Amino acid sequence: MARILITGSAQGLGRAAAAALLDDGHQVVVHARDTHRAAALRDLADRGAAVVVGDLASAQQTRSLADQVNQLGRMDTIIHNAGVYGDPGPNPGPEGHPRVLAVNTLAPYLLTGLIQSPNRLIYLTSDMHVSGDQSLHDLDWTTRRWNGTQAYCDSKLFVTTLSLAIAHRWPEVITHAVDPGWVPTRMGGPSATDDLDQGHLTQTWLAVSDSPDARHTGSVWHHRRPAPVAAVARDSNFQDRLLEQLAKITGIDLEG
Repeated sequence: MARILITGSAQGLGRAAAAALLDDGHQVVVHARDTHRAAALRDLADRGAAVVVGDLASAQQTRSLADQVNQLGRMDTIIHNAGVYGDPGPNPGPEGHPRVLAVNTLAPYLLTGLIQSPNRLIYLTSDMHVSGDQSLHDLDWTTRRWNGTQAYCDSKLFVTTLSLAIAHRWPEVITHAVDPGWVPTRMGGPSATDDLDQGHLTQTWLAVSDSPDARHTGSVWHHRRPAPVAAVARDSNFQDRLLEQLAKITGIDLEG
């Protein structure tokens, strides 16, 4: 059985993935932003899940989260599920970065660099990543007029690119990105048209399956099928430029 960390698992897709993996007998580490939200994980903890806490909008708390995970031992799989959408303003975190950038991009990058390398990495993206800004200009939105939808698209382009860059740089780690679709979670809202169950099943499949598709690194998936990918996300020059910027922002340089 595998040991699997799922970020952002107090509700929605992360919680559904955690419950499904526990049902299958795996060891699961669930994550909540704070102790109040961790209370919603009590039923999963009663089933054997370990709980870690940290606000991914804060680099300091993200580093603490990485320490908590490392103290539990090496993970077989990490699912970077946590994400935010729809901020009416930059809503900067402690380090001054917009919350959507901090949670959707900087936190997965930091955790990738700080948590002991697992066998598999899974990053959640969105089909909206194809509209992301590839200029890498003004990531903190200090000179641009805020556009929450564009900031979300940017963050998902960056995390998709991160997943593909890791697949190239760390071939020994099976790495994928997953577009779960527009599903009726708290973030997706009640008008979402995609299937909620299908939204998490691709992550759980990639986390543990020994099928050739699940073990072939460097893919982007939607409902267990290959998903469209922005061409720039596969461009090695863009990958290098993005990782250089993220290294400057976080102080963490991913080796490879």
